Parts: sequence; structure tokens; C-alpha cells
Amino acid sequence: MNDIVAVAAGAGHFNTLVAAVKAAGLVETLQGAGPFTVFAPTDEAFAKLPKGAIEALLADKEKLAAVLTYHVVPGKVMAADVIAMGGGQVTTVNGAPVNITIKDGNVYVDGAQVVTADIQASNGVIHVIDAVILPQPALAGAGK
Repeated sequence: MNDIVAVAAGAGHFNTLVAAVKAAGLVETLQGAGPFTVFAPTDEAFAKLPKGAIEALLADKEKLAAVLTYHVVPGKVMAADVIAMGGGQVTTVNGAPVNITIKDGNVYVDGAQVVTADIQASNGVIHVIDAVILPQPALAGAGK
């Protein structure tokens, strides 16, 4: 089984995420032992950001790393675990909490819907989300 970075790279719809992880210097971290839970925005999710937002993040390695680590939770949290929690807050690798809510059977992370859950990797799990989530005040008005 491949690690989180290899699984994301091989999926074909996380090209922006993988490029951002490389630009932020986080590849080795996300290839580490973990385990990690990654809320992974698709290329389409990144495309929803305001014009110039991706370029601005790529130009600021520190801010980019802060945004990316906001999408990662320590430990391996499967969808069943999230549903059993019934929502709440979890602390990200960034140090800031994200809000997990469940509405009509769907799981949301800071308002971004989990559209595919439990993609297994050797060092954790990936949950696909439909928007980029941003720690405040990363990019006021961007994402969800």
C-alpha cells in the first residue's frame, strides 16, 4: 500500500494539492510514519478559490504550509469514527481546530463536504472534500 502522498498523486484529481505539498516542503512529513488523516481538496475545490489565491499561497511558503497542515489531523480517523463522534472540534497539525458537523447523513469539515471517505494509505487515511478549508485569517473570504 502506498503512502498518503503517493495515493494522492496517483488519484489524478489532487494535482493542485500534491503541487502545493511539494511547494510547502511537506512531502517527507506526509510520507512519514503517521498515521495521518488528510481532508484532501480536489483540483475542482482549489479552482473555487478567488482568482490569484493559489498563486498567492504558492508564493508564501509559510502561509501555504499553515493552510495545508490545517487539512491534516494526527491519527487515523475513519468515517465511522467521525460519525460516532457526532461532530465537534478536532485539532489539526496546524494547531487550530476544525469543526466537524453531520447534517442529513453528510459529514462537513469547516463547511466543506466530505464527498469520498476512507481512502486507505499505508500511513493514514484520506477523506476527499469539496472545498479548501482555511484557518482564519489565512485568506479572508476565500474557500469555505
